[in-house]
This record gives sequence, C-alpha cells and structure tokens, in this order.
Amino acid sequence: MERSRVLLVDAAPGALLGRELERLLGHGLAVTLNLRRVADGAGARADWGGRVDFTDFDPFDEAALLAETVRDGLGHHAVKSRAGVPLRAAFLVGATRPGLAHPLRVIGRAGAGTDHVELAAAARHGVTVTHTPGSNADAVAEFALAQLLALTRGLRSYDEAAHRGEWRAATAPPEELSELTLGIVGPGRIGRALAGRASALGMEVQAFSRRPAVTSAPAVPDLAPALASARDLTSASVSVPDLASALASVPDLASALASAPDLTPAPASAPDLAPASTPQPAPASAPGPAPRPNRSLPDLLATSDVVSLHLPLTPETRGLIGRAELALMRPGAILLNTARGGIVDEQALADALRDPAHPLAAAAVDTFEHEHAAFASPLFGLPNALLTPHVAGMTRTAMATAALRCADHIAALLAGRPEGIPVVTA
Repeated sequence: MERSRVLLVDAAPGALLGRELERLLGHGLAVTLNLRRVADGAGARADWGGRVDFTDFDPFDEAALLAETVRDGLGHHAVKSRAGVPLRAAFLVGATRPGLAHPLRVIGRAGAGTDHVELAAAARHGVTVTHTPGSNADAVAEFALAQLLALTRGLRSYDEAAHRGEWRAATAPPEELSELTLGIVGPGRIGRALAGRASALGMEVQAFSRRPAVTSAPAVPDLAPALASARDLTSASVSVPDLASALASVPDLASALASAPDLTPAPASAPDLAPASTPQPAPASAPGPAPRPNRSLPDLLATSDVVSLHLPLTPETRGLIGRAELALMRPGAILLNTARGGIVDEQALADALRDPAHPLAAAAVDTFEHEHAAFASPLFGLPNALLTPHVAGMTRTAMATAALRCADHIAALLAGRPEGIPVVTA
C-alpha cells in the first residue's frame, strides 16, 4: 500500500527535527523535508538520507511553494507548516488540481491559529485544516508576563543607560504588581494561563470575552457535603438524601457543565497515535482560575493598568484595538500583544506612543501585520515600544508538543480517523 506523502515546509528546529521526523515516519508517512530553514542541512541529509526526501525552497515564495508541492505531478497529501506560511486560494487550487497523483488533503499547523490559511478556499477544494491549540499556552503566558515586568519596571531604559556607562536612578518609583490591574482580552487557554501567573504575583485580573459562555456559566451546586455524608456506601443503613437533593437541583448536569468550557481543563486535542516506543510530549497545563469577568471591552480598557491581548485573528477581531479604543485606556497604561498583529491598528498604536499626552505609556508587541521577509511596522524606532519577532510561543517544550501533536493530527486525518482532532472551518 502506497504511503501518504507529507511536505514539511518548515520543520521543528535543532534537535526537535529528529523527533518530528521519527514521529511522522512512525505513522508510515513518506516525508519530504524542506531544508531552507534547517540550520544544518548537510547534517540532515547525512542523518536522514534514504529515509526522507529533500527539497530546498523559500516557503514564503508562493510560486516556489506550489512548484515544490506538485513537483513532477506527484503532489503531496499533506503540508505541514510551523511559522504560518501563507496558504492562499491560488496555492490550494494548484495543490488539488486534477491529474495530480496525490492531491492535497490536509494542512497542518504546528502551533495555534490558522489565519495563514484561506479557509473558505480550503473547504471548496476538500482540504482539511488542523492545528495544535493550547500547545504553546504556557510559553506565551510566560512571555507576556516577561513583557509586563520589563515595561512596568522600565528594564529596557535602565539596561540601555547602564551600557552607556550611566548610573540612572529612578525618577518616579513604579507601582508594585499588587497595585496594578491586568485586563485580559480573550480568556482562553493562554489568557487563563497568564491570569493564574499574574494573580499569583498579587495582581487583580479581569477579562473580557466575546463569548458570553466563557464569562457566565450556570452555577453547579457543591456536592462535597453530600458526598462526604455518603462515604461508606457499603453499609445498608447509609442514607444519602442530601446527594439526591443536590443532583435533583441540576436536572441536566451534563448540559450545565458543557456550557462552561473555561471552567474545566481543555481535553487532549488528539488521541495517542504514535508508536508505543515514541516519547510523548507533555500536554499543555490546565488553565488557571478564571479571572473576574468584565462584559465591556471599553470598560476593561478604562479600568486596567496593563491590557494583554489573547485572541485569534478573524474578520471580527481584525482592527479590534484602534484609535478609539486606545484613547479609552487608563493614563500610564501598557498594551501587550502576543496574539496576532492584525488585531491592533499599528499606525494608531505608533501615533499614540509618540504622543506624550496620550494615556498609553508603552506597548510590547510580538506579532505584526507584516512578518518574516515582509517585516515592516510604524512602531520601528519608538523607545516605548518593546518589539520582538513572534517568538512568544517558541520554547523547547511548546515547540516539541506542537510538532509531535501536529504529526499525530495529520496522520489521523489522512487515515480517515478525525475523531478528537481539532479541525478549523471557515
């Protein structure tokens, strides 16, 4: 039986490459590895020659990407990316065209989010899109906390002054974290992970969600007293009227719990499809305690000292934070964006940071409207803008979890086993 073909557009880096390749090969897949972003291409050829095929192209060149995907009329059943390589309608048309021996069936993203894929076009051409939500939740939460600490304590300016040989004393001592309120826009896996860390440091945390169910869940009665009174069910004389009464008060307990997804840890995103001998990545940690809900985005912006964004980029969230929203922020406020660049109007943000009378004092931005080879931003050169190249989720554990989980998802979908696999539709 012919093996399904998978093109690794950008593989996991460093030592993680071997783990990713072993996982895919263990699923019986035929792998084509793009060496363009592999640090030691010669070493990869020496280590994996005979087991995988090789190619070398710029994945952000759409014409080159399509040419390699359909080379010699063979095609690939699946394409896997890590850095959000754009996969638009023209690529999807070419990769699924009639006459290919192996037309594209699956797109896998080793990471959270699928805004790099034109989902409507994928659906039209029968291509299933999957990703690994939650795989980098802890990593991004830690990074956002680092941004918060760096800006609230002015570490960047002190570092720059010290490197110039200046001994700069604090002219206006900052507030401690316990005096500050953190506002989280999007209390999903990452937002909840950040909320738990910030709460542990004494911050007051509030959150705005676009989905009412996240911030408003039906109350579930405390069954602990009733269960405690029924501890020994082996005794014939035991009576548990309290338990029966408590259960009766929730006629559809399963429905009540299902309507409160953020109150329970997220389920595993994929079954264990790897060979038994393959090491499994650690699952993403369960979300922390729910932050205090705020049903109004304007109110959250006006009552938070630090605002951190944790939303997917969708037509509804594009441009969510613009000039009007920035003007609502509390004087001296800080904005953190580790979500997606298009959520914030970068020109409006740059104008606000240049204006000494604007309430926004500083921002930390890890995601941009234009990234990689097209990287450009009006935020360049602003001393109160802390800029990083979309690295918040790139820890060793997060990247290993994402790579191995994505391999499992692709293998399951190609084998016709979609149960439990996160699939994104338009």
